[in-house]
Amino acid sequence: MSMSPAITITNLIWSFDRDLQCVNLLLVRRANAPFEDFWALPETTMRETESADAAALRLVREKIGLKLAGFHTEQLATFTHPNRTPDQRTLSLAYMTFLPEMPPLTAGYGAVDARWFTLHTPDHQYDFENGKFHFTATTINSQSAYYQQLATRKAKPKLALAFDHDWILKVACDRIRNKLDYQQHPLDFG
Repeated sequence: MSMSPAITITNLIWSFDRDLQCVNLLLVRRANAPFEDFWALPETTMRETESADAAALRLVREKIGLKLAGFHTEQLATFTHPNRTPDQRTLSLAYMTFLPEMPPLTAGYGAVDARWFTLHTPDHQYDFENGKFHFTATTINSQSAYYQQLATRKAKPKLALAFDHDWILKVACDRIRNKLDYQQHPLDFG
C-alpha cells in the first residue's frame, strides 16, 4: 500500500543588510533525522486546515517570532522530484519571504541553531557564508542531472545542505537575479 506524499513548506527568508550592502539568507541546523545536524532552509509540514500561504507565514512566526502580512511572502516554485528526500515522498512548496530588517535569531522547534548567511556571487556562483560555515548553491543547470546526482550523493553535515536545498537556492537566486536585471536594480548581484 503506497502512502500519499507529505507536503512541506520550504521558506527562503531573505533580508538586506543596508550597512554592508549585502543580501542575507536564514538557514537553520536541523535537530532531527533525516539530515540531523545539517544546515537547511526552514521548513514545516502543511497542516490539513491551512493554506500553503498561511503555512509559510506560520513558519516565519514560529521560527523567528515575526507576524507578517501576506504581501511579505510569495511562492517560488513547487519541487516534486521523487529523489528530493531519502524517506517518505515529500513535495515542497517553496516560498520566498523578504524581511526589511534582520531580526536576532533563536533556533525554533526542530532546529539547534539559526543564523544569517551572507550571499556572495564569485564567478556567477551563489555562495552563502557565516564564519566557518560556507555553502554553495548547485552549479548544475539541469534539474534531471541534479536529482540524478542527489540520489547517490554522500553528503557530510558541515559540507552540504539538507535534502535538495542547494537546488532550491539556485532556483531562488536565479529568480532574484532575473528580477533585478529586469528592474535594472543598482544592487550588484553578480
